[in-house]
Amino acid sequence: MSDQSVDVVLVGGGVMSATLGVLLKQLDPSSRILMLEQADQVAQESSGGWNNAGTGHAAYCELNYTPQNKSGEIEISKALQINSSFELSLQLWSYLVDQSLFPEPSQFINRTPHISFVWGKDNVEYLKKRHAALSQHHLFAEMEYSEDPETLQQWMPLVMAERHDDEPIAATRIAHGADIDFGAVTSQLIANLSQSDGFELALNSEVTGLKKSSDGWQVSIKNRKDGERKSINTKFVFIGGGGAALTLLQASGNGAGYGGFPVSGQWLVCKKPEIVQQHHAKVYGKAAIGAPPMSVPHLDTRIIDGEPALLFGPFAGFTTKFLKRGSFLDLIKSIRPGNLWPLIRVGLRHSDLTRYLISETVQSHRKRMASLRNYMPTAQDGDWSLAIAGQRVQIIKKDAQLGGKLEFGTEVIVAEDQSLAALLGASPGASTSAAAMLDVLERCFPEKMASKAWQDKLQQMIPSYGQSLIEDKALLQKVRQHTLKTLNLAEKA
Repeated sequence: MSDQSVDVVLVGGGVMSATLGVLLKQLDPSSRILMLEQADQVAQESSGGWNNAGTGHAAYCELNYTPQNKSGEIEISKALQINSSFELSLQLWSYLVDQSLFPEPSQFINRTPHISFVWGKDNVEYLKKRHAALSQHHLFAEMEYSEDPETLQQWMPLVMAERHDDEPIAATRIAHGADIDFGAVTSQLIANLSQSDGFELALNSEVTGLKKSSDGWQVSIKNRKDGERKSINTKFVFIGGGGAALTLLQASGNGAGYGGFPVSGQWLVCKKPEIVQQHHAKVYGKAAIGAPPMSVPHLDTRIIDGEPALLFGPFAGFTTKFLKRGSFLDLIKSIRPGNLWPLIRVGLRHSDLTRYLISETVQSHRKRMASLRNYMPTAQDGDWSLAIAGQRVQIIKKDAQLGGKLEFGTEVIVAEDQSLAALLGASPGASTSAAAMLDVLERCFPEKMASKAWQDKLQQMIPSYGQSLIEDKALLQKVRQHTLKTLNLAEKA
């Protein structure tokens, strides 16, 4: 790789950068795009199959997206937004499959029912109210509810096996949920890009500097294998580096006042075929008091690189790394005068969260297995092993009243001149990659996005683009019928 000029630099070889690259190449095939990844392969951090839950986060089973307010009502607005955003990703992937730009869908997505499971009188009442609130909306019309043990036995045999107590239990189910190998999605997107003229993937390439230039940015790069240094001139930079996005955003002179709160994770994993074949669902429960939203416990069917497995967790933890392969100095290096006070305020206000994360990190295998047995009473210690999940960095930002605020969502930060964008945060993450990257395009390329050529192409790729799936029932039914059929998520006759 020599010194060069390109139209777009994508920092990070994950699903966000890959999605943006594919969208740009489809909209403007002549664009010159350079993707920089500091690892020797793509999809090694948050997009890696074992580094995330693999859930098509559509708010079908994730109870933290439907909180109960002080008056006892279930708030569904966030669930509607997340669900409609996930539908955009399904439409984009369906387009790529239809155009033979993606492989057979089972290589990256598989039909896996999404189930919410609770026990105890108050939790059962909550789930019943949640079902009533969601199922009346067309986005969630297929949601089933049951307290019947025989029905629940059919939905989740391992969860119900040898469950003898008389405590009230209930579950909801969406049968057309999905398990997604986001590592495979990312690899396929980048493979598609690599067949295009004007695209280059540079592995082992660490961004060491971002300097504003008269017509864009000068990006300094170091090759992590041989130490060679290069400089790239570009009109636009997207920072999709997962946890490292914050420090790169700071290096660009943007993101003043933003800080990061790193959270690690671990899974219990079972690969024994005789056990794995008995469970086919993603069963989500309620998070423990004080736990961050990404620590909602769930027992999942996973298919990664074609290999079926069961996964339970995640068990959260605390580390100062911003990446799984990062440095323990990452958090310290991210501290700036502009974010010091928000960091202090959040640290003081959320000291209980820090203690919870540390306690999660040091707990024994026996305690983790005890948590699993709430969801699988017959689980045996020797059948499950511990695996390290990906690293997440939650957003800390200034707040006029609180001094600093910890947020668990995602946020796109755009430079004032629209020449740079970065994605911060973790949840719902990869599932809504199409929606997030369309947001980047709308904010950074407004004139091109308004052009007839781009609008027509977007309608071809994502038929519901520019319309509301939340408001338009007929449109939702039309696009969902197509995506479920194309991606083999529809119920087989």
